[in-house]
Amino acid sequence: MITFVATPIGNLKDITLRALEELRAADVVFCEDTRHTVHLLSAYEIRKPLLSCHKFNEREAAEKMIALSREGKRVAVVSDAGMPVISDPGASVCRVLREEGEPYTVLPGPCAFVCALVLSALPSDKFFFAGFLPDKASRRREELSELKLLRATLVFHCAPQDIADYVALMYEVLGERNACMVREISKIHEEAVPFRLSEGYPGEARGECILLVEGARKEIPQGDPKERVKALMEEGLDKREALKQTAKEWGMSKSELYKQTLDL
Repeated sequence: MITFVATPIGNLKDITLRALEELRAADVVFCEDTRHTVHLLSAYEIRKPLLSCHKFNEREAAEKMIALSREGKRVAVVSDAGMPVISDPGASVCRVLREEGEPYTVLPGPCAFVCALVLSALPSDKFFFAGFLPDKASRRREELSELKLLRATLVFHCAPQDIADYVALMYEVLGERNACMVREISKIHEEAVPFRLSEGYPGEARGECILLVEGARKEIPQGDPKERVKALMEEGLDKREALKQTAKEWGMSKSELYKQTLDL
């Protein structure tokens, strides 16, 4: 049998009894980084053969898992921290297992973005987990634009060095919104820092970070925001007030709208 096992995201005590039972019973453990997994297993005096399963060898690893499972071996699959597959290797493995008709199961446990959602105090009835944004700036902007109208809390993994760029671009594309940076979950320096996108993130850019941004509050009006600015000016508002009102209605930043209306 093949079992995906969630592991601690910070504090090593955040592991379930079932996870420990499964790791002790496993004949082999597939892991993202053997150094991380050895540290976890050693803390609980567990010694098992470790095989790599990372983003560059998932199909090969899946084939090994299937062969071992069909030999009657018990196979455990873990990532460095949290739930395998969620922003970690494993998705391709699951597809191969399904394609080959090989049964597998999962043991529930720690998941960083779920903890961050609770700590953020942002609406949790609807949320969208976006993971990491693309490295390329143009694709990053495009993806944020696709999320602009989503009426759900947006959840992103974010490397510390990217925080300032992420927040600035989000303000430009999404407009003014409440946000919260949650970092170092279950560790000594855990914190959740609320802020407004226009203000920028005021906290420390360090450690494992998850950025949460409130969703669109209402449907964006149909039509051209530039034409709306023009219409408001014809009604008697000065350009500054017309920009302010239109930016609020469309959920966009005034600076972004200003660039579109330089000829008015």
